[in-house]
Amino acid sequence: MSEVPYFQRITDNLTQAFQPTYLLVRDDSHNHAGHSGAHALGETHFHIAIAAPAFDGLSRVAQHRLIYDALAEELKERVHALSIEIKGAQ
Repeated sequence: MSEVPYFQRITDNLTQAFQPTYLLVRDDSHNHAGHSGAHALGETHFHIAIAAPAFDGLSRVAQHRLIYDALAEELKERVHALSIEIKGAQ
């Protein structure tokens, strides 16, 4: 059985944790090939744009902590960097 790609794991975890009204997960690993944290198989650098009621009223730091908490396992494994964009209510 093949491993679930990190792109899918991130999408699934964020959807389950936040029930977003908007979610974009983009693999930007190709832009970081050869850099620190890059993996030969890719899936190390992601951009996340998300809107969800769970982020309303929270500071940017608190919002990002929620994202990092939801993706803790992926960050312990291959995912090296996240670019996070919290959007307003959609």
